[in-house]
Amino acid sequence: MTERPYSPSCERNRDPILAVLREHFADRREVLEIGSGTGQHAVHFAAAMPWLRWQCSDGAAYLPGIRLWLAEAALANTPPPLELQAIVEPAPGFAPPPPLPRGGDGVARGFDAVFSANTLHIMGWPQVEAFFAGLATVLADDACVVVYGPFNYAGAYTSDSNRDFDGWLKARDPASAIRDFEAVDALAAAIGLRLRADIAMPANNRCLVWRRG
Repeated sequence: MTERPYSPSCERNRDPILAVLREHFADRREVLEIGSGTGQHAVHFAAAMPWLRWQCSDGAAYLPGIRLWLAEAALANTPPPLELQAIVEPAPGFAPPPPLPRGGDGVARGFDAVFSANTLHIMGWPQVEAFFAGLATVLADDACVVVYGPFNYAGAYTSDSNRDFDGWLKARDPASAIRDFEAVDALAAAIGLRLRADIAMPANNRCLVWRRG
């Protein structure tokens, strides 16, 4: 039997993140998780918040592992994962474009919630820009977006450990880096998202919460 992929950091951060999501996704219904990774977050959050339909997505290489976690959990509110990448060409956005949730009238409404953890510092900056360009095409009018990870403020690291982590990222891939909060918030504002909360999390991470409309 194939073993499920496992991330120790997911186990450590899942409950602090869940506390944030319980508050900000309390009135949500359709969640798109971008960069689901192993799938651990998805099954934990979907089990704890059964009123949500939790749609996983990631690059094709990650989908088999996500499917293993979803199959083991056998939750009613986790449909099969979607292949999804932030791409720069031929135009910035998501590929393949994900199918959007539909209202009772059959009209596509978009996702009223998006969650992404530990993704923006892995991408190159053009892909971060593409991430937000893609969001503009999949969000419902009143959507809530929550992004978890490390961020710099006013161009400065928030801790020595984040400085070390940034050095490790750049040695691994020069295009990756801890992102500046102000630059990311500007991308969010450009697609109609307004910051509602910036929450300190364990291990010098943050949860940024935006709302559209």
